[in-house]
Amino acid sequence: MKKKPILLKAVILVVLVLALIFLTVFGLAKKKVIFLNKWFVNENGSTIGVDISAYQADVDMAKLKEQNVAFIFIKASEGSSHQDKRFRENWKNAQEAGLPAGAYHFFSYDTPGKTQAENYISMVGGDLTGRLLPVVDVEYYGDKEKNPPAKEAVVRELTDFLNALEAQYGVKPMIYTHCDLYKKYLADSFADYKIWMSSLYTPLKWNYRGDWYIWQYLNRGELEGYTGGEKYIDLNILNKDKDLNDLFVK
Repeated sequence: MKKKPILLKAVILVVLVLALIFLTVFGLAKKKVIFLNKWFVNENGSTIGVDISAYQADVDMAKLKEQNVAFIFIKASEGSSHQDKRFRENWKNAQEAGLPAGAYHFFSYDTPGKTQAENYISMVGGDLTGRLLPVVDVEYYGDKEKNPPAKEAVVRELTDFLNALEAQYGVKPMIYTHCDLYKKYLADSFADYKIWMSSLYTPLKWNYRGDWYIWQYLNRGELEGYTGGEKYIDLNILNKDKDLNDLFVK
C-alpha cells in the first residue's frame, strides 16, 4: 500500500527537477549567457544566409557558398554620412560568385530619414534589379535603449527613408529589427513591410507571432571564408513558408 505514495513523490521530484532545469536554462538565455537557438534551428535542408560588414574584413563569397550559404546581406551605409569601407568590394564579389546579395542600411535616430536614404542610394547605386531587397536595420545603439527616442519622430523619419528608397527602386524595402523594438515602434505603422526579425537567444516564436521572412537566429556563427576581422558571423534562416525568389528586385 506504500508504493503509490512513493511513486507519486518520485514523479513530483522529477517534475520539479525538470522545471528547475528549464527555468535555469531559460533564465540564462534571457540574460544572454547561452544561445538556445543552436538547439532549435535545424540548418540541414533550410535556406541559410549571412549578413556582413567591414568587421568580417576579407570575405571569400565562393567559400561561403560551398558551406550552403544561400544569400547574403552586406552593410552599405549608416546614418547620413557613414559608408561601409568594404561594401563595394563585397558587393562586386558576391555578384561574381553568384551569391544572391542585398544591401542594408543602419538607421540612425539622430539624422533625417531623407538624407540617410540619399547616403544609401549614393553608395549602392540607382538600380537594384537582380539583387535582393534593400533593407533598413532598425535597432538600438549607444544609450538609445536606456533613453529611447520618441515614437513619433522614429516613425516620421523612418517613413521618409522607406518612401525615398521605394521611389528610387520601385519596391518596398525590408525591415530588420528586434522583437521588442518592433512592438514599441513599428507594429502600428509598418505592418505591410516584409520583416527580418532578430531573436538571438531564444526561438523567434517565443517572442513574436507575426509574419516574417528572415530570422536572424545567431550572431556567434563560425564559418570559413572571412579573415582578418571578426571571429563570428551572423546567421539567418529563411521562413520555410517563404520563397527566396520573392525577395529579389525585378
